[in-house]
Amino acid sequence: MHTFTFANAVHQGLRRTPLRELVRGVFDAAMSLYLDRFLNVPAAKMPLAKMPLAKMPSTNGKDSGSLSDLSRLLDRQQQVDAAGEAVAQQLYQGTDPQQVIAMLGKLLLREDRDFHTIQMIEAAVRQYELLKGTPAAPHVLIAAARYLGAHAPTMRAQGQTFNIAQRLARGERLFEDA
Repeated sequence: MHTFTFANAVHQGLRRTPLRELVRGVFDAAMSLYLDRFLNVPAAKMPLAKMPLAKMPSTNGKDSGSLSDLSRLLDRQQQVDAAGEAVAQQLYQGTDPQQVIAMLGKLLLREDRDFHTIQMIEAAVRQYELLKGTPAAPHVLIAAARYLGAHAPTMRAQGQTFNIAQRLARGERLFEDA
C-alpha cells in the first residue's frame, strides 16, 4: 500500500511539474518496489482475463455475480481474493468501469475508513484513468477491491459518530435526566 500510494504521488507530481528533484522520487519508488519483492512479499495472482470466473458466494444461498453482490461479500472478513475476482469478473464481462469505481467508492464510504484507505482508493482511480484502454488498467481496480476486502468489514461506527456530532451542533439534547 505504501509503495503504491507513494509511487502514485510521485507520478502525479511529475505530471504537474517537471522539477528535477521529483526524479529522486522515481528512484525511491523503484527501490521500494524492489525491496517489497526482495523481502518476499508475494505478488497476488491476477484473475485471468476473459475467462469465466467462479460465482461469488451469496449470503442468500443463490448463485450471484453482479457488482452489487460485492457489498454482501464485504460483510464478511478476509474476502481478499473473492473481492478481486468479483471486480475482475465484472470488468472482463464488460461492466462499465465507472460503475465499478462508483461501487468501490460506495463501499469505501460504508466502512470506517481511514486516511490510508482513502489514499489507496484515490490512487487506484487516478492510475486507472491514466491506464484506461491498456491491459493493465483493470489491475488497479482489482487491487483496490482486494484492499477493501482485506480491511472490511469495519465496525461501521463513523456514521453514528457523525450523526451525534450533527445533532449536538444543532443543539439537540442526546440524553435527558429523569
